[in-house]
Amino acid sequence: MTKVNVTVELPSTPEKTWATMSDLSRFEEWLTIHQKWSGELPSEINVGTKITEVVSVMGMANKIEWTVEEYDAPHSLKISGTGMAGVKVSFTLSVRAEGAGSQADIDAEFTGQMIVGPIGAAVGKSTKAELDKSVAKLAELVA
Repeated sequence: MTKVNVTVELPSTPEKTWATMSDLSRFEEWLTIHQKWSGELPSEINVGTKITEVVSVMGMANKIEWTVEEYDAPHSLKISGTGMAGVKVSFTLSVRAEGAGSQADIDAEFTGQMIVGPIGAAVGKSTKAELDKSVAKLAELVA
């Protein structure tokens, strides 16, 4: 299993941060691993909602059918799915008040036979670098 966490403090209100971060149609503006959505996006998100996304990790495109596992607007969204070679992935996006602004967190977890040893370490390192870039782009959007 490989786990990655990135956190960023933002000057925007938690509501503004959440509105940007949880808007699936805006993923392409800030989430660097996002390539495209397959099919239509849901008009609203609920536990059980399914969405299909093409992501790129370590230069490899991977189509994942996500299921919304948890949804607590305007605080957190957890999605999970299975990609190539049976790799299970979950992402949790969360926002909370921090001082005069907000703090955004992204937690990613990868499990499966392919995610062990050096490959798991490489996936973690690559994902961490991409998510660091992503939260920097998010900061620019909500500033």
